[in-house]
Amino acid sequence: RIGSASSLSSAVINARLLELVRLFKERTEKVKEKLIDSDVTSDDESPVASPAAAAVPAPAGELEGDKPLGDDHYCEMLCCTFKRRPWLDRLKSYQFPSSIDPLTNLMYVLWLFFVVMAWNWNCWLIPVRWAFPYQTPANIHYWLLVDYLCDLIYLLDILIFQTRLQFVQGGDIITDKKAMKENYLRSQRFKMDVLCLLPLDFFYFKVGVNPLLRFPRCLKYMAFFEFNNRLEAILTKAYIYRVIRTTAYLLYSLHVNSCLYYWASAYEGLGSTTWVYDGEGNSYIRCYYWAVKTLITIGGLPDPKTLFEIVFQLLNYFTGVFAFSVMIGQMRDVVGAATAGQTYYRSCMDSTIKYMNFYKIPRTVQNRVKTWYEYTWHSQGMLDESELLVQLPDKMRLDIAIDVNYNIVSKVALFQGCDRQMIFDMLKRLRSVVYLPNDYVCKKGEIGREMYIIQAGQVQVLGGPDGKSVLVTLKAGSVFGEISLLAAGGGNRRTANVVAHGFANLFILEKKDLNEILVHYPESQKLLRKKAKKMLRSSNKPKDEKGGPGDPLIIPPKADTPKLFRAALAATGRSGGKGPLGRLRWRLKELQAMQ
Repeated sequence: RIGSASSLSSAVINARLLELVRLFKERTEKVKEKLIDSDVTSDDESPVASPAAAAVPAPAGELEGDKPLGDDHYCEMLCCTFKRRPWLDRLKSYQFPSSIDPLTNLMYVLWLFFVVMAWNWNCWLIPVRWAFPYQTPANIHYWLLVDYLCDLIYLLDILIFQTRLQFVQGGDIITDKKAMKENYLRSQRFKMDVLCLLPLDFFYFKVGVNPLLRFPRCLKYMAFFEFNNRLEAILTKAYIYRVIRTTAYLLYSLHVNSCLYYWASAYEGLGSTTWVYDGEGNSYIRCYYWAVKTLITIGGLPDPKTLFEIVFQLLNYFTGVFAFSVMIGQMRDVVGAATAGQTYYRSCMDSTIKYMNFYKIPRTVQNRVKTWYEYTWHSQGMLDESELLVQLPDKMRLDIAIDVNYNIVSKVALFQGCDRQMIFDMLKRLRSVVYLPNDYVCKKGEIGREMYIIQAGQVQVLGGPDGKSVLVTLKAGSVFGEISLLAAGGGNRRTANVVAHGFANLFILEKKDLNEILVHYPESQKLLRKKAKKMLRSSNKPKDEKGGPGDPLIIPPKADTPKLFRAALAATGRSGGKGPLGRLRWRLKELQAMQ
């Protein structure tokens, strides 16, 4: 029995392996077809398990009740029962990354946020606790709890995160643990991180809990600037954060000045003179109000009485003028950078209007130019997209072009079946143009040097006796002008008028650009020309062919003279005959002369 069971098991396993091999071969063939012809749809479904899989017996000695129960967790909700993994198992199975990309890892940016919060706690509250009587023996344990929580964040940043940061050396991204650790230990960042964690808290046992002993915690400023850079890189409107950060700089300088003013008042004695704080009301708010009036040099302050007060006030005035001017200049730079695009648009529009006024361009043309400027700016956020991408390398321009334009271009019937790399090269040559309502995109009879792909909006093809009848309306994703561009049918003149119906965003591909691309893709060139000829044959109507019914004519054309009769008249003229043929020949000459 044991031998027969083992032979049955091996036969079932061999059948299963053959089934898997067959499925893998079929999938490999489909992938090859997909790589050769991009139009072939891929079958992304998983292979269906064969019935033989259910027939595989369990190994000998293993019962159903002995299976591991690690994944058999069920959650009952009303009448439904579904399997799930407990959150504790997911937490246990989580593995911290061995290396962190500081430029793209959002988890690292989130961690920097907590580090910066701990740094701000020290920078803002150490001066307050030192100057104002807010730290008392009754609440000292709360202050120390938050202090050491911030120290723990500093320590985790040094031990876990900074030693795992990737770096670039010789053009290579280094992810080796030992190399990353050594790079951090040799950096200036490590020295400042160690300095900011100096254990000066041991002096608490000798001089008491003095917040000034925690002043080295403020030296972790490099994490703050790194967080600013990383956050600005992921924000869509980074200038808003820059304005908030610059405002925070001003508020912090006022905060420190208010703490110094209270310390000076306590040193001189609260209420001892008219210049110092009198001890009434909320001490921080009253001192902050004094700092605002001093640094912004509003005036209306009481005159200092003692030498200490005079020196302190002079230093405040000098510092206030310098700090306030720096803040104003920085705010001007932030606002200027945020509105640089709007300023460029306005300057271009003003220069164009000045040019049109100088040459006395008609008002209707000027209004259309202004409309084009306004619509292009509001729809694209820029006047020329190529100016934005010209600084990027070719590979990045291709990636952006694929993300923006590939979905539209891939739907064009003319390019179905072409080499995908040819389409990628073509995407980089596309040029976006905006047409206003009733603008002529192309006119009948003009030389065609471009092909148009509709990105957004609609265009109308006009025809008829008056040339104003709408023959067809083309929408987004349609293409026109390809016959003239490929010079199919023996000519490259436009065959119809095309007018923009409303605002239309079009991609333009010039003939010279397409010819330069098709040189490297001969198969795609043959396919495109074949499609263009087929489209030209289908666009020709039967009534235009020779011998078909044409338009009704008021005076029908004269029938041609038979060739045999023309030969007899010529022979009569050469022989000088005067019979009926001679008289008829003379009559025909007379009629030709009259005509």
